[in-house]
Amino acid sequence: MPLQNRVTPLGELVAVEARGLVYGNRGCIHDDRGRMRARYPTRRWIACRLEFKGWHRGPLLRPGRFTELFFLDEATALAAGHRPCALCRRADYDALVELWRGLHPGDVGADAIDERLDGERRVERARRRVHETALEELPDGAFVLRDGLPWLVLGRELRRWTPSGYAEPVDRPGGQGALLTPPSLVELLRTERQPLVPFLHPSATD
Repeated sequence: MPLQNRVTPLGELVAVEARGLVYGNRGCIHDDRGRMRARYPTRRWIACRLEFKGWHRGPLLRPGRFTELFFLDEATALAAGHRPCALCRRADYDALVELWRGLHPGDVGADAIDERLDGERRVERARRRVHETALEELPDGAFVLRDGLPWLVLGRELRRWTPSGYAEPVDRPGGQGALLTPPSLVELLRTERQPLVPFLHPSATD
């Protein structure tokens, strides 16, 4: 039986057989039996590499340990509100910090970044926040909410997210829409960079 540790662009946790390309955590959100409990135990939500310096992880969801989470790709992790890890993805984290200085000059350090992202991804503890935005201005990799489902922005198209990859494309509409990806992380998507984890699952360009 699959574990409930795959993260959707909405930040929800699902139990599916499909595997993700990006690893991360948001603190300990499981109990001694491996069942998910608190969704927001900490503001520090990070996205990591699957492998780093040959480290070997033990069994998942061990009691008292952080909850190991997995994402389809980096675009999914960013939409859920997870930022690059400062340890295993130092170059990606430094790029975020450099961008942050221009966006939010008063925010200094990881705690300040995480606090702002926490406000951008939720209205209250059990409710996901969306942001009204001009759809034609969004960069590739952003996620929008359409008919209650998450869709990836890619060129002139939107592609529907599924746990195993991206499904049928539709033309990107104009006008206003509901943005899932936290606005500060959308600005990161506008920069030229090559992240240390897969940015998009291969199905995005099939």
